[in-house]
Amino acid sequence: MARHLITSALPYINGIKHLGNMVGSMLPADVYSRYLRQRGHDVLYICATDEHGTPAELAAKEQGLPVAEFCGKAHDAQKAVYDGFGLAFDHFGRSSSAQNAELTQHFARKLNENGFIEERAIRQVYSPADGRFLPDRYVEGTCPHCGYDKARGDQCENCTRVLDPTDLINPRSAISGSMDLEVRETKHLFLLQSKLQVEVEEWIARTAGEWPQLASSIARKWLTEGLHDRAITRDLDWGVPVPADTWPELAAEGKVFYVWFDAPIEYIGSTKEWSDQNPADRDWKSWWYKADDVRYTQFMAKDNVPFHSVMFPATEMGVREPWKKVDYLKSFNWLTYYGGKFSTSQKRGIFTDAALEILPADYWRYFLIANAPESDDSSFTWEHFAATVNKDLADTLGNFVNRVLSFSRKRFGDDVPAGKEAGEAEAKLGTEIAGLLAEYEAQMEALQFRKAASALRALWSAGNSYLEEKAPWLEIKTDPEAAALTLRTAMNLIHLYAVVSEPFIPASSKAMRGAFALADDTATWVTAEQAKSLDTVPAGTAFTVPPVLFAKITEEDLESYRERFGGAAE
Repeated sequence: MARHLITSALPYINGIKHLGNMVGSMLPADVYSRYLRQRGHDVLYICATDEHGTPAELAAKEQGLPVAEFCGKAHDAQKAVYDGFGLAFDHFGRSSSAQNAELTQHFARKLNENGFIEERAIRQVYSPADGRFLPDRYVEGTCPHCGYDKARGDQCENCTRVLDPTDLINPRSAISGSMDLEVRETKHLFLLQSKLQVEVEEWIARTAGEWPQLASSIARKWLTEGLHDRAITRDLDWGVPVPADTWPELAAEGKVFYVWFDAPIEYIGSTKEWSDQNPADRDWKSWWYKADDVRYTQFMAKDNVPFHSVMFPATEMGVREPWKKVDYLKSFNWLTYYGGKFSTSQKRGIFTDAALEILPADYWRYFLIANAPESDDSSFTWEHFAATVNKDLADTLGNFVNRVLSFSRKRFGDDVPAGKEAGEAEAKLGTEIAGLLAEYEAQMEALQFRKAASALRALWSAGNSYLEEKAPWLEIKTDPEAAALTLRTAMNLIHLYAVVSEPFIPASSKAMRGAFALADDTATWVTAEQAKSLDTVPAGTAFTVPPVLFAKITEEDLESYRERFGGAAE
């Protein structure tokens, strides 16, 4: 048994997230966490809302709420959606927590002691129309590298280049739209990443070889371009305060740490939040400090890779303390909506709360993971979604479960029938199932989610092929005992499907497992021998027929979805 620390990129507090955000971080992390737990590993899955920065302040102002109250309500709203999706976090914290503030200030002090923070006077964009200095992301303009005209002052969403506001062509205030911007002098703290470049390069060379090419290439691109010293403080009211014992002048001016400095530290902070809830039984430091026995896996979309692969590791290195650094960074491309970007800010695409209003979580979980944008971008269309749900979930899995249990109850009553001893067809099936299970396990271990979904689908299909070959509806006419064997074997497949499908479709798996009144159903996974023998559910076990697991999506449904959400990129 291994210890696995898993984190997914922190969803920003400002608004309910879209499906692209879900598939790019939290959902695959949940699928992997569930799988590892089932295999008997010690797993800690940590996430949190990312609550600092200007967007939170502005959203609170729009709603007429104090920013702390706004963030509390927004956190609860996001957590409700994630609960609805069945995301089994061990803890879902908040970057505005006291624990994160304490750790962020600790990291800053240590970096300063070790010579990796420097106070500098800089010239910063000021908007007279807004009466404030503008944080980087609230200066917009044209990217000098790719020409994207909605680039932000911290990063271009289109080409992912890291920017400074003064790099932008035709800059404007994202708050008021004013182009009447001034550059004024102010003081900020800088993280001297340039002094850590060699250490980060050596670490990447040791660590990133097994990462997905997407993640490793982004990290190496950053290093090739050279690490630049970055300002890690901002002129905001909301954030982790610069500690007065170390920087009294800046603290007096109300400076706070940049959200991208404190947000990754919240992975540790959220773990401490979890630990502080039950300190007698939980040791947060064992997961993060001198945690050589822990394998740490991060999940995120490609735009978050630079900060997690370079900036946060550099921060951890500069502290000169043995904090756990990522072992495997699983990155994702974009999920698009009919070829256009899902966008929280532009309200384009399907948002997670609306998704749950129209269909249960398992429909979305399966589709998203089966079409995860791993090697390249993938496109969501309602037509593709309906075809996947109808074919894989409704026909291949759901129909198999329903017709096996319904037919058996009709012909043999409410207990699993005995029938003949397993024969050649069952032996052949068992060998096939064991092979497919091994393939499924291998792809899950490799974090290849689309391939894992394909292997899971093949497991479901094998049951259908067996049923068609044996045709118990014909067998029962001439050999009821043979039909009983077929149905008993198929029922064992249903139980096996319930166990191994749980990472993808937990609610449906629970319903399948609950169909059988097994006295001691504690199986967390299926061994190769169990897959071959298919005898976990013995004859005489009482069973029930669950409600239809997956209803088909009709053309009428599709019309209503397209009308509500749009059917193509505009």
